Amino acid sequence: MSYTVHQAKTNLSKLIKEAESGKEVVITRAKKPVAKIVPIAASPKQRVPGMFKGQLWSAPDAFDPLTDEEMRELGFE
Repeated sequence: MSYTVHQAKTNLSKLIKEAESGKEVVITRAKKPVAKIVPIAASPKQRVPGMFKGQLWSAPDAFDPLTDEEMRELGFE
């Protein structure tokens, strides 16, 4: 559903309720869409430190400096 800026200012609470219910609310100026009201997604679950412990690994040489040949292959001269 689309509304003019004036309609949006007059009916902001109603438009927020529409967005919360999943409807797309577009605000127009001179028949051109300029804004959209959308609900904020539920906040993500709290991160738990160490939850991937033992599941990730890296090669022993992953952080070793690159050789001159590897640097050239990557475009660094």
